Amino acid sequence: MFLDARSVESGTTITTEVCIIGGGVAGLTIARDLSDLKIQSCVIESGGFKPDAETRDLYRGECFGMPYSFADGCRSRYLGGSSNCWGGWCRPMDPLDYERRSWVANSGWPFGPQELAPYYERAQSVLQLGINNYDVGYWTKAINRPDVRRYPLSGQTLIDGISQFSPPLRAGKVFRAELQSSSDINVLLHANVTNIIADATAVTAQQVDVQTLRGNIFAVRARCFVLATGGIENTRLLLVSNRQAPAGLGNGNDLVGRYFMDHPRITSGWVHLRPEWQRNKLYDNKFQYQNNAVAANGTRIAAQLAPTPAVQERYGILNARVSLGSIFPGEYGAAADAIRQLRRQYEGSENPDTTIAQNLWKIASHPLLAAGFVAARLFQPQFLIRGIRMEVTVEPNADPESRVTLSNVRDQLNMPRVRVDWRPDASVKRTFDRMLALVRDEFEANNIGRVDLDPEIGDGGWPATFEREGTWHHMGTTRMHDSPRQGVVDRNCLVHGMNNLYVAGSSVFPTGSSIFPTITLTALALRLSKHIANTLSRP
Repeated sequence: MFLDARSVESGTTITTEVCIIGGGVAGLTIARDLSDLKIQSCVIESGGFKPDAETRDLYRGECFGMPYSFADGCRSRYLGGSSNCWGGWCRPMDPLDYERRSWVANSGWPFGPQELAPYYERAQSVLQLGINNYDVGYWTKAINRPDVRRYPLSGQTLIDGISQFSPPLRAGKVFRAELQSSSDINVLLHANVTNIIADATAVTAQQVDVQTLRGNIFAVRARCFVLATGGIENTRLLLVSNRQAPAGLGNGNDLVGRYFMDHPRITSGWVHLRPEWQRNKLYDNKFQYQNNAVAANGTRIAAQLAPTPAVQERYGILNARVSLGSIFPGEYGAAADAIRQLRRQYEGSENPDTTIAQNLWKIASHPLLAAGFVAARLFQPQFLIRGIRMEVTVEPNADPESRVTLSNVRDQLNMPRVRVDWRPDASVKRTFDRMLALVRDEFEANNIGRVDLDPEIGDGGWPATFEREGTWHHMGTTRMHDSPRQGVVDRNCLVHGMNNLYVAGSSVFPTGSSIFPTITLTALALRLSKHIANTLSRP
């Protein structure tokens, strides 16, 4: 059932079995899974059923160092969390992503891919995906279209792989009726956790302090607590919870907030495909994204190119993914930017510096470019293509100096805002350069097409096409490791040194792969709910 926290009387204490802080994909997945086992939970969600500017402002903070956008547009602070602005891309991580790689600093997960395999299977259903099959040959055969074909790759340097698309799932909408009728899940809306209170030894979490923007202050007590507010907010809550632990809960080794990661992405080069490949939709993100032509059995897919494990080791590079992207008229103009902003405003994650009226005026001022951009998005006419670029997404480096800390500025709840210092390094630049060269060599050697590369990044600055908001994937700040000297949580996502405070979501990722994280964080959430259920069943 739902309860508006603004109606809870100050001084009230709510009691439950499991307190889940955050109503995004991870938090709601855990609550629903525990409900199936008849375990009561209380989900504490900062927002309501739809976005509002005052709540969204709580996400804002300071960028320190490299310009980086991490608030407006890339996170949604209402029921469903970031699933409200998610594109739907899903693919399990590669086996190599779990391994300790000698050429990748701070790499290695506490377990291998077999540990998450059964939970990936279940995550397919949670995220409304198709069958748990990511073989390119299976999907191209099932689609059976002449314009959805695999490139004749050698397999020695590059391999192709597919991602499946969720519809995309908007968790707050899809699960709303189920949450409303549940007798085991209580969802507190418009409720902001401002502190996690532990016992005097900072070993057992006892309650969380909750506050609304209207000023109501109350508490939630539980046997077990799960922090599931995202890679940035998880850090903030642990650091501000410093009454019993001066440095913050779980921060005895100064690791909370460190190893912050996002997926770096650039657009680069020009691809001149041979005529027989010019209408192929399988690898071009302007044609593949949520396209019924690139789908089978109700599941839409997309293919990307990646380096083989042997090539990653040979050149000492990170994992990566490359898609092609056809360029249509108006792609980078003011009208296109205004249309994108309007879409974000409709989804509730608009840039506060741009009003709806201003965006409509920009569109009206460039009618032909706006019409061309919309026509290209809706119909993708081949004759309008002005060229093809490569879009490269690279695994982020896990650097302890890339981190989230607390600011001296405070928000409406008197909580410190965050400072984010994102540091993609030379290994990321080297991977971009090598991947682009590998695609060029593979395409030209196998008569797929000719590729003209932009100047290498090398040791220079980032190119203009480097995306300053990354890919909206905030990872690593409460990383998982068996040793408390190298991680904030253990392999079961339990905060080191504590016995009932867990962390869910991509903040526990030790490394980020080059894969979008939603399906992996969902699999981890399902694994965590099983662990919590087993723990609560003990005396």
